[in-house]
Amino acid sequence: MEREWIACSARVVEVLDSAEFAPALVAALRSVTPFEHSVTFAYYRDFRPIALHDDFPDWKRQVMVADYQAGPYLLDPFYLQSMAPLVPRLVRLRDLAPDRFYQGEYFRNYYVRTELAEEIGFMLDAGGGVSVVISAMRESRAFSAREFKALQEVFPFVAAAARRNWEGLASRFTAGAAPSPGPQLAELIERAFRNVGRNLLTPREREIVEFALKGYSAEATSQALAISPGTVRIHKRNIYSKLRISSQGELFSHFIAALAELD
Repeated sequence: MEREWIACSARVVEVLDSAEFAPALVAALRSVTPFEHSVTFAYYRDFRPIALHDDFPDWKRQVMVADYQAGPYLLDPFYLQSMAPLVPRLVRLRDLAPDRFYQGEYFRNYYVRTELAEEIGFMLDAGGGVSVVISAMRESRAFSAREFKALQEVFPFVAAAARRNWEGLASRFTAGAAPSPGPQLAELIERAFRNVGRNLLTPREREIVEFALKGYSAEATSQALAISPGTVRIHKRNIYSKLRISSQGELFSHFIAALAELD
């Protein structure tokens, strides 16, 4: 592995500032430990993410890139962590996710379509306020502790190379042809429901919706908002009544449909 890594990392340096950089960097990571798929997204402020690289077949690219950029990214733990003060590191998705993420509607209605056993991400600071996440994905089994440690050991190289290659990336977001900036999640929820004629929720109820969509349980939501779990459940019942829905699945569906109407 060491000899292959040396050759692959040398190739990464050779192709800095070219279209070959991202594929070469992913190839170098695969020389450390194998994985089936990879996608690299850049995040900046409230702009829609830019896909810097992926190696998906066409059908999976539709789900993992196009569908993701249409709105579900707003509920992605990698995106949410990138919007917080960034701590560059290699991390498993399951270690970032809220307590009910895998029972939540983002996972059940969107993420499960990816057919992945595990996703890990190199969370990187590209400078200028831009975060880059290089995801390594497996379909059949999770990364072992040994494999994860081996990838952690090359993190300093990955971080330095990415920052050098993608410095100035913020200009791609703000250029005329770049995607338009979108609102923060809480504002988007408010606008989305107002857009479909349901401007009925109080500010507290919109907060509850936000936490529910992210995958937080009533207990975790209560801790974040300093209210009791019972109060959270009462708010949820009121939300469902006002929106004339009966499940969190319907809430997620309303949210995604409203996103489309905001474009």
